[in-house]
Formats: sequence, structure tokens, C-alpha cells
Amino acid sequence: MDKKVVDIAEDIKSMKIRGAAKIGRTVAEALKIEAENYKGNDPIKFVSDIKETARFLIATRPTAVSLENSLRYVLTELEKGHNDGRDVTSLKKIVSKAANDFCENSNRALEKIAEIGSKRIRDGDVIFVNCNSSVALGIIKKAHRDGKKIKVYANETRPRFQGLLTAKELLDEGIDVTLIVDSAARLFIKRANHVITGADAVAANGAVANKIGTATLALIAHEARVNFIVAAETYKFNPRTYSGELIEIEERDIFEVISKEDYERLKGLKVKNPAFDITPPEYIDLIITEKGLIAPQAAILVLKETYGLGSFEKEPWED
Repeated sequence: MDKKVVDIAEDIKSMKIRGAAKIGRTVAEALKIEAENYKGNDPIKFVSDIKETARFLIATRPTAVSLENSLRYVLTELEKGHNDGRDVTSLKKIVSKAANDFCENSNRALEKIAEIGSKRIRDGDVIFVNCNSSVALGIIKKAHRDGKKIKVYANETRPRFQGLLTAKELLDEGIDVTLIVDSAARLFIKRANHVITGADAVAANGAVANKIGTATLALIAHEARVNFIVAAETYKFNPRTYSGELIEIEERDIFEVISKEDYERLKGLKVKNPAFDITPPEYIDLIITEKGLIAPQAAILVLKETYGLGSFEKEPWED
């Protein structure tokens, strides 16, 4: 496997590369790198190598369905070419084009969601955000660039403090932003007109997997009668949830939460560090996609349109 691909996988796993959309684009680029640097002329071995690379990349962030759907997109095109009897040179071009197409589609989706979502924001609105979602922030930036005066409250988002990245990004845009501790969410959501979050995965029933704490924010917003809006590209909708398969919740290193010294000192202490939680559809008012606004209960329709009704018992990266 190409060293650049191994480095990319490590950067995703360690969160040097973060954000579902960016991860999706990055793994597409990783497959392109592996294909372009492959040495050999046997199409069967080439396809096997690309599938092995895909399996290696999937293991980095199991909850981010953008990663799976990116690989699914590229490998489906590769499978078509292989079934047509293409040689390795042609298959390399197919992988490269599919990776480029996915990245272009991803960037266009971000722009379209920003355009659609910004229309939901009025001049003078107060917005509450969680984590560091490029798609959610794209909506806020577009509203600001359209001349709307807005104010933002950003959760710090422990344990990795992605909220600080959000605050800096919004400050650089000239947006009025206040960083708050996570435990103050109930106080500040009451002052907001909207809560806007991204998504790492959307299930067939409209439930959303996102950064840990999102489900709590949705519950607080529901209590406070504040709109809870999810911004998600359609490639974040999880086709495996058709048949009721649960979204896997990633557990991260406990030493993001506690120092090794404290852990060793506190013998017998158990530490859990889930990276994501699941927000039920009944606490979500709206999902904004590049195809338009949908109620969470309509997620199944997006999946049908995007993936059809085929079986996903075997994925394209499986031999």
C-alpha cells in the first residue's frame, strides 16, 4: 500500500483530518493515489489492491458514512470497468475520474446547502452551533455574506474542543461569535432562533449520528421550542440502515479525556469516550440537503432515490 495512503489513514484516525465531508473527499483522493502508484498489469490484482485499500481506510472512522459512501462511489465505478474487461491502465483512469467526480460533487453540495440553508436565517437571528461542521458553517457564512446581522453561540465541544476552531473560523469572517462551555448549553439555547448542526450519518428513519452531545442539544432545543436543523449532504445518508442495521458509534482513545498519569493513579477507574451520539428524528425539525429541505421522516425517500432498493449484504470493497 502506498505510504501516502497510510499517512492519510493515520491523519484521519488521529483527527488531523476531520469533518465528514472532508474525510469523504480525502479517502476518494487516497484511492486515486493508490491507483496511480500501483505497479503491475493484472486487472484482478489491481482491483483486489484497491479493495484492500478501501477496507483499510474504512477502519479509521467507522461512524462517518461519508467515508463509506465515498469509497462505495469509486469502487462501484471500478467494478463496472472491471466487468467490462478493462485493462489496468483504463481501470486507473476510472478510479481517478470517479474520485475527482466525488470531490466535485461534494464541494457543489456544500455550496448548494449553504445557499438553501441561508434563506432560513433572518436578519438579527441568533444561532447555536456544535462542533466544527463545514456544512453548518457554510450556511452561517452565506447568511453573513448576504448582509444579515447574526450572532452565534458555539459549544466548546469537549474533549477535543472543535468549538474553538468554529469560533476562530467565524471570527475570521467577521461574525459575532461567543464560545461557551458545553454544560451551559441549556442557558444559551434559550436565546437562539436556530440550532444548526452537521451530520456524520443519517439513518433511514431520519435519526442522525453526529458529534457527542448533539442529541442532548436536540432535547434542550425541543424543550425550549427552538428550531433544530441538521445540514447534511445526501452522501451522508446510510444505505445499510434500510434493513435496520444500527449505526456504529466510534469509541476514541480514553487519553483524550484523562491523562495517563491520572489514569494510572486512579486504579480501577473506567473511562468511556464515545465520539458520536444518535439524535432521534422526533427532535429534528428539518434536514437541509443539496436536493432541498426534507423532514427527517423523509430520509428513506432520499435513500431510495440515491441507492435504489438493492441489497447491501455485500459491499463493493468485499471480495
